[in-house]
This record gives sequence, structure tokens and C-alpha cells, in this order.
Amino acid sequence: MGHPNRRDLGLLVLRVGTGAVLAAHGTQKLLGWFGGGGLEGTTRAMEAMGFNPGRESAIAAGLGEAGGGVLLALGLATPAAGAAAAGAMTGAVAVHAPAGFFAQGGGYEYPAFLGFTAAAIGITGAGRYSLDHATGHVLDRPWVVATAFIGTALAAAAVVGRRAAEQAEPEPDTDPGTDPEPESA
Repeated sequence: MGHPNRRDLGLLVLRVGTGAVLAAHGTQKLLGWFGGGGLEGTTRAMEAMGFNPGRESAIAAGLGEAGGGVLLALGLATPAAGAAAAGAMTGAVAVHAPAGFFAQGGGYEYPAFLGFTAAAIGITGAGRYSLDHATGHVLDRPWVVATAFIGTALAAAAVVGRRAAEQAEPEPDTDPGTDPEPESA
């Protein structure tokens, strides 16, 4: 059989590591594992961050991370998995962007890194040590790469754009203790 292909071993390590981190974050959102808020807590957090509807946003983020992460780790449907995870991370980047780049100050460094890594794996492919390879790459075709990344880019742009538009709208004055200024006659 010869020496193992270092590129394929490297992809395996990168896929499993990145996929495990993403899956852990997704299960926090969906199931409350690892100290997460579960679906109800994530729904409230999504609404507080301006993602509406909150429950659907929580499910989408959790599935993008957990599902994308598990599929990346397995090397199955790798283009779709990488695109889904990158799309979920786009939303996280939008939330953290006002704090700047570095994670130390609450910035978007970490979700951007996870998103770029997932996207790179999705584009590169899973390598020889994967379920995609074992299944003859039936879910890893050039059209799948294009469809997955174009679809995810459009969906992420719509979600992030809707959030930005809603945040830009002025909040109505809902304080019952204030009266409007009296008008002059």
C-alpha cells in the first residue's frame, strides 16, 4: 500500500478537529449540551441579537454548526457541510463585528476562522480518508460545490442583511411614562 498520503492525513485531522468544534457549538445551541442554552435559550439569544424569527434562526445556526460539523468530521457531503458551517459563522461574524477583529475584545476572529476553515475544507474536499471517498464522491461533485456555496452565500446575505436593516430601524417609544411633547397651537 505504500506510505500514507500526508495531504489526506492532514485533511482528516483538520476535518475532525474543525468538525468537532463546530458540532460542540451546535449542540450547545440545539440540545443545551456543554453548558449551552439549548433551543429555548438560543432562541432568546437570537432575538436579543436581532435575528428574527428567533426560533428558526436558532435552529438554522444550530444545524449549520452541529450538522455541518458532524458531516465535516465524517467527510460526507463535504461541500454542503463546509458551506453550511461557513454560513452559520457568517451570522456569528455579523454579531461580533462591532467589537472589532480580535476575540480577546469580543471580536469576530474566532467565528471567522472557523468559517474560513470550513469553507476551505468544503472547497478542497475531504480527502481519501472520508465517507465521500468511500461512496465514490457521489455528494462531492463540482455542481454540489457551486450550488452549496452560492446557496449559502445568498441565504447568509439575506439573513445578515435583514438583521442589519432591522437594527437600523429606530425603536418606537414604548415607555408608557413619557408623554409626547405638547404641540403648539
